[in-house]
Amino acid sequence: MELYFIWAQDNLLTIIAVALTLVLIYHYIVERDSGVKLTKRYRNSIFEAQSKVFLNATQYLISGNKDLAIKEFLSAVDINRETIETYFALGGLFRSNGEIEKAISIHRSLIARENISESNRLRALKELALDFDKGGFIDKAVETYKDVLKINRDQHEVIRSLCRIYEDIEDWDHAYQYRLMLSKVAHENQAETISHILVQKAKQYFAKGDLNKCAEDLEEAFRFAPSVSAKILRLKLHLYTGDIEQSKFQLLELLKEHPMYASFIFESLSEKSEKVDPKIQEVYQKRFEILKTYFLELSDDDLLASPSVILSKVRLLKFSGDAETAFELLKQWMSENIKPSDVMKAEYINLLIELDRKDEALSATKELLGNLHHSLTKHFCQACGYNSDGIFWRCPQCHEWETIQFRWKV
Repeated sequence: MELYFIWAQDNLLTIIAVALTLVLIYHYIVERDSGVKLTKRYRNSIFEAQSKVFLNATQYLISGNKDLAIKEFLSAVDINRETIETYFALGGLFRSNGEIEKAISIHRSLIARENISESNRLRALKELALDFDKGGFIDKAVETYKDVLKINRDQHEVIRSLCRIYEDIEDWDHAYQYRLMLSKVAHENQAETISHILVQKAKQYFAKGDLNKCAEDLEEAFRFAPSVSAKILRLKLHLYTGDIEQSKFQLLELLKEHPMYASFIFESLSEKSEKVDPKIQEVYQKRFEILKTYFLELSDDDLLASPSVILSKVRLLKFSGDAETAFELLKQWMSENIKPSDVMKAEYINLLIELDRKDEALSATKELLGNLHHSLTKHFCQACGYNSDGIFWRCPQCHEWETIQFRWKV
């Protein structure tokens, strides 16, 4: 499905051009066979005039000149104001050209028509919602999308748009409701996404210091799917409630299942909540130190084979001021791995410099510079390539959930 969507985006103008040509032929046949009392010569003259206009518009669209295409469609409207498809094409072009107010005006005029069919009225309402959405009029977009659903609740693309909007503005209650609706209407498995949304709800309660509500939403999230974000938040809650042994168990399970997320785990656990009682926060930090010590002492062979786990250990040791142990750990790992990544080499050089081993650092740097590939950000989306230093469970660019990948920064 994604491949078809990407192809459609790349060939949008061609698709529009072909569609408009088919519409022209359709309307010619309909008008020819209808009871409209027009002379054959007059009908043919309208057809010829519209053919010329649509041909010109199609050529402009294919060449990417939207402004001239819009002028041609305006001419088509002047020739025959009853051709609904021309208005839809014109409104869509105005919107794609950034002329939102004109698109809104056209679609509102279609909705207000007395002689328009209900299917076209619904279509115009959906187009109006898209206008508001594209123009950044979020409240009006939401209201109009909901008006569409009042007429027909089976509009899965409309529901998907509402999901996106509510997730963008972090209204997790409504996002949850519409994801549930989408799963029923589109017959798509939304369990993983709903789990992430419930985790976001739980995090809001956590930030407010309401750990009971946080635990309730987190439990609901697990009923849908055991997402990584849910597991990390559960681990954090165990630390807050003082269940150290359960925290250790959850950490080990997480690392075994998702070793690439080692850094995420400790970044997330280190985040502080301003609303949590400072005394509780102080106790939490002591428990967190116990968990970090447990992690640093882990000697599981499978885990130690993961570069992410090793680098997480190295950086925790450096942060605690034990650069010597960090160096020995990384040195041993690199000796056991024939082709360490450039990032591992860069971390090794950093440790050499920190330990004032200048000659070794210079030698290692010369070797690294020969084939260094710069990493611009720590994280990227495997679906669309979006880059960010921040953790995102939902990609801000393509809106997919749990597509984040880690890239160690040099």
